[in-house]
Amino acid sequence: MPKDILKQILISDDVVESINDNIETLFSLIPELQPMVDFPHNHPHHHLDVWQHTLLALSMAPNDFEVRLSLLLHDIGKPFCYQDEEVRHFRGHPQKSAEMSEPILERLGFTKEENNRYLYIIGNHDTKISNLETPSDNQTLEKLFQVQCCDSLAHHPDKLAKRKKYLLETYEYLYKDENKESFIDWMNKQTSHPKVLKRGK
Repeated sequence: MPKDILKQILISDDVVESINDNIETLFSLIPELQPMVDFPHNHPHHHLDVWQHTLLALSMAPNDFEVRLSLLLHDIGKPFCYQDEEVRHFRGHPQKSAEMSEPILERLGFTKEENNRYLYIIGNHDTKISNLETPSDNQTLEKLFQVQCCDSLAHHPDKLAKRKKYLLETYEYLYKDENKESFIDWMNKQTSHPKVLKRGK
């Protein structure tokens, strides 16, 4: 099944290398990803194009298929949802990405229940978690936070102070002080993945 092939690509110790080594297969499964490649953000808070930003976010993700697939799709709507002003903005892109992801997930063979979890995470990846109505499944909220961590830290390294502040506040909101120092240490050690800029053949 297509879902199983996708899982083999994404569940790897080095997900960026796996994607680059299987790029043609991945794009055959999800051709909607291709417009992200070389699509510039044109925004000072981003130092990579949309595809490279996605790979960098994925490089920080835990080896969890739902988290990684959510990250793979979280910005898929950006090339179709942008506003060129003084700098480029992508207002509404989480909703556009969720809208585009729904038929993709159906095509790949995911169940309606699975789809709903992915669409919740993708559609809310830019939303302050404390403002959300808590889903009945706490695990989904934790995976949303993991996606937000990876997405936030894949922005321009000189522009991370406010994002790190939000992540720490949200960590405390979700987990109180449990393992807070370990989280801070992880957050401060994230660096650009050396294989992000490598192009698949």
